Order: sequence, then C-alpha cells, then structure tokens
Amino acid sequence: MKKVFVNGYGSIGSRITSFLKDDPEISVIGIGKYSPDDDVNVAISRGLDVYVPEQKLNDFKSFKISGTIESALDNCDLVIDAAPGGHGYKNKKSFYKPKNLMAIYQGGETVMGDEAVSDLLFNSRANYDLAIGKKHVMQGSCNVTGMGRILEPLRDKFAKQLIRFDVTLVRRWADIEQTEKQVIDTIEMTEAPHHGDDVKTYFGKDVPLFVRAIKVPTRQMHLHIMDIRFNDKAPKPSEIHDIFTNEFGVATLWTAKGTKDIRDYAKNMGFNFTDTNMIHIHANMTVSIGDTVQMMYSDDQTGIVIPENHLLLQAMLFGKSYEDAFSHTESIFHMKEKKQKLQEHFARKN
Repeated sequence: MKKVFVNGYGSIGSRITSFLKDDPEISVIGIGKYSPDDDVNVAISRGLDVYVPEQKLNDFKSFKISGTIESALDNCDLVIDAAPGGHGYKNKKSFYKPKNLMAIYQGGETVMGDEAVSDLLFNSRANYDLAIGKKHVMQGSCNVTGMGRILEPLRDKFAKQLIRFDVTLVRRWADIEQTEKQVIDTIEMTEAPHHGDDVKTYFGKDVPLFVRAIKVPTRQMHLHIMDIRFNDKAPKPSEIHDIFTNEFGVATLWTAKGTKDIRDYAKNMGFNFTDTNMIHIHANMTVSIGDTVQMMYSDDQTGIVIPENHLLLQAMLFGKSYEDAFSHTESIFHMKEKKQKLQEHFARKN
C-alpha cells in the first residue's frame, strides 16, 4: 500500500481525499492545512490527520493537530499538492524536490517559464503513458481537462479533416462551496487566457486552436462554445455525438436547459460534492453549417479533475497500463453509472 499526503484542503484537497479513502491501494496519511479555520475540524471529523507548517504551530493551538507538514512529508510516497496557485512551485523548491518526493500539482501552476513545476501537463485522454516514471507532473485545470476530453476524440475520428478550432470559455466565478468569495454582477473578460497554450502542450503547439475566456456571475459550472472547422463539408451533429458514446467522462444530454439543471440533478442523486466529474455535451445545441460544427458543453469545474488526479497517481506510483488504471478509477468513481443516469434523465424526448 502506497502512502499519499494531500497538501491543502480546499476545493480539490477535500474532494480527492474523499475518494482516496475508498482506494484499497492507497493510504492517505494526512492533509496539510495553512489556515486555522473550521475546515480543520471538518477534516478531523472525516477521520483525517491534519498537519500544519512548523512556523504556524502556535496558530493551531486550539485544534487537535497531528504534527507538522514537514514531518508528514518524510513518511509518504507521493504528495498531491492542492495548495493555492503559485504555492505548488514554492513547495516543490522547498520540500518535494529536496526530499526526493513524487508530486502532483494542480491547474493553478504552470509548465512554462521560470516557475514551471513540470515539463508535462497531464491529460489522461492525450498523454497518460508519458506520466509513467515521472516524479513531478502537473494536472491540467478543469477547463484544460475538459477541452482535452472533447478535442482528442475529434482528432482521433476526423484527423486531417480538421483545420481550425475556436473556443469561447464561459467560466464560473467561484465554486459552490467558496461562500467567502463574492460573485460580482459583471461579465469579466480574461486577457491572454492561459488555457489555449496549456492545451497545446499536449494537443500540439502548432494546432490552430484559438481560445477566448470570460467570467460570468455563477457558481454552477463552466460552459464551452466550440466551433470546429473542416476542410470540406462538416459532419452531421449525430456523427459528432456518436464518437462520444463510449468516451470516459463525457455525457450527451438533450433536455438540460442550463448548468443548474445538471447540478440540481447531481445533488438529488447524492453524487459526492454534487459533482458529476464529467463533461456534458448539450446535444440540442449542436449545429452543422457548411464547413463548421458548433457545439456547446458544460464542464464540471473542480469535479472534473478529481478522477484525472487519480489516474495520474496510478501512472506515477504504480506504472499501471492505461487500461488497468481506467478500470481501477472506474471502480471508485463509477463514471459509467453516473453517465448513464445523466443521459437517461436528460434524454431526447422524441
């Protein structure tokens, strides 16, 4: 059994520990906390050992702390860094690299420039095998992960027929549980979004992919509007939908009027954290005109990267084959069952 430490207990840390406790191959030895807030007691109530930075021990005197993060790192095989963006690089330099630890970083970090945490941005659909044997790997953000789940199957099917992708990312302002983060009544444009460059690290740096991004005042999900241009007449919408029939983590929905419909259904079904952990193609919005297909799909924000972290962990810790890793992840996340339920609930009515 391999020992994993989760350094951070926010949106990603709380989710990944919830699933790792069901993995018989993994022992979560604890989580790292940096702020003395109610989440410390939440973690403890869930049976987790909480560790804090050595210099902050006095700040946590009123909590039942198990020790320092520094000591916990001496007793693990891999750390999942779930710290706020930018802190992963600092943690790598201060702790993970000196201690010769394997580490997984999240989408708030980068694989480019002086503060790169890795030379590999992971997307299980595109480059699973490249993560085997790696010690430091960055998991792509939710938007970058979502685009990979759509783009890679399109490339597999249509190959040289594809000549251009234009994507508008309509991003949520905050996660549902981030109640301290105010949702501002404005549509905010993102200048030079990183998402396109991140996708190109696994999709190809010369691919004609153009990405723009805006943030809108919602907590529910992201929505991607994608225009796909072909070198001749574009396929019918049904041909596009067919290629995702057996895709991991992609559900095709017909009657969901918006992202809240999907989130409410996930909540009613008792899905963990009200996450679906997948992409939802809004099939009624797919159109084919001339050489272009336009499609829209919603992206389950933080939830979508949790099974990806689990897949990456298996590649790094165990060197598992793609097939074995997916089988194991399926046994814990039950993605096929969720997909079936979503597709049946939001099925076409005629």
